[in-house]
Amino acid sequence: MIETIFGNVTAAKVMLYLFHNGEAYASGISKDMGVTLSQVQKQLDRFEESGILVSKVMGKVRIYSFNSKLGVTKKLKDLIQVFYDAIPLEQKEEMFAERRRPRRKGKPVISKVDKSDED
Repeated sequence: MIETIFGNVTAAKVMLYLFHNGEAYASGISKDMGVTLSQVQKQLDRFEESGILVSKVMGKVRIYSFNSKLGVTKKLKDLIQVFYDAIPLEQKEEMFAERRRPRRKGKPVISKVDKSDED
């Protein structure tokens, strides 16, 4: 249903990805979400032209994020939150498996427990 609101599946994936990560770059979204780079770039350009997203260049990479200066951004993120919360945990883990943010300084690394070790 979220793809109906945003116009297509790629646009919905881009918005969910940005909502989850806060900011992202086109090739990262493409790789993680299994969508072609040109489709992702087209959606990012469309959202930036409409004012929903803003971008900045860091080195050779263009980083996209929600436009906090746009009045409707909070309402849009609230709407995306509803769809994001409805995604089952297993599907979220699959969709957002790759960590894109650096670990907070001093935060301990917790490794996953092997199921065979629990028995």
